[in-house]
Amino acid sequence: MRWLNLLKANVRMEYIEMKRYLPNTLALLLTFYIIFLAAFFGIMFVGDPASFDANVQYSIVSVVFWSLTMMTMNFIGFSVVTEAMRGTLEQLYMSPMGVWKIMLTRMIGQFVLQSVLMTLLLFAAMGTSGQWLNLNPMTTIPIILVTMVSMIGVSYMIAGLAIIVKQIQAFLQIFQFILMGLVFIPLSVAPMLVFAPFVKGVNMVREVMINNLTLTQMPWSDFGVLILNSSVYLVIGLFVFHLCEKIAMKKGLLGQY
Repeated sequence: MRWLNLLKANVRMEYIEMKRYLPNTLALLLTFYIIFLAAFFGIMFVGDPASFDANVQYSIVSVVFWSLTMMTMNFIGFSVVTEAMRGTLEQLYMSPMGVWKIMLTRMIGQFVLQSVLMTLLLFAAMGTSGQWLNLNPMTTIPIILVTMVSMIGVSYMIAGLAIIVKQIQAFLQIFQFILMGLVFIPLSVAPMLVFAPFVKGVNMVREVMINNLTLTQMPWSDFGVLILNSSVYLVIGLFVFHLCEKIAMKKGLLGQY
């Protein structure tokens, strides 16, 4: 029950903040739509006409998932920086629930809200291009939920870094281009990226949406790799986060900015 109350409180907080700063939210959505338009018109004027449909579909899925991963994974770093600037970071450590649980519920809340926005972006992109993908929620949602676990793991690493360093905005700006590379480069071109976080999940969702695959048509080995990848990054992320917490407490950095 305490977990549920914590989750409801943080989801509500994220929703209120997103609603209160609605112009910023709409501008963010418009920015990603413009990025898709740039990719779409680039493919239209420069790309190979024979593979136009496949390239546009690939771009739609890639832009949407890049947007989702970037907003979800960068969010917690900005959240820690904001708490430190406001002088409320130490207050979070007074909560009986524990900071890692608060961070987890915030990430879940942000992921849910961003998923709604990215769904709107997805339909806008499909409507603009005339390329309608196979959404198949019964297949895509389980894959996305497992993929989210690895995103949470990386987010904990970023949060731990933010607790110690505080100012990580420049790193997060660089990180968004790293995420773009991980999302846009297919595993068929760079198989070693299967060891990177969330890449396997994005590749599986892309296969489902573009090739109209169902859950039973996908190899079970893919699900095994995805679950193992997500579990490893979650464990590493929690370990790094708690290690950074101990370092910050030992050096008295929680109350400093």
